[in-house]
Amino acid sequence: QVLTARNVRAGAATDLWYGSLNYQIEHHLFPAMPRNRVRAAHRLVREFCGEVGVPYYETSMLQSYRELLAFLHDVGRPLRTAQA
Repeated sequence: QVLTARNVRAGAATDLWYGSLNYQIEHHLFPAMPRNRVRAAHRLVREFCGEVGVPYYETSMLQSYRELLAFLHDVGRPLRTAQA
């Protein structure tokens, strides 16, 4: 789950906006965890990943949207090519 997910760097406003789902890594590891505990788990998981050498990807909100739009553009390419 850590290798295939990413987190959006958090602050109080980001946590509120995303309902703590900006912590996708922790959400996938602990889906039943209450929202008010996710930030604490984030620190522990990130530290653990660093200790064992597992990549832990965090990005800004803006960059996460860039990555999403680039992905959607790539997967939609065959449809655009077929119509041309």
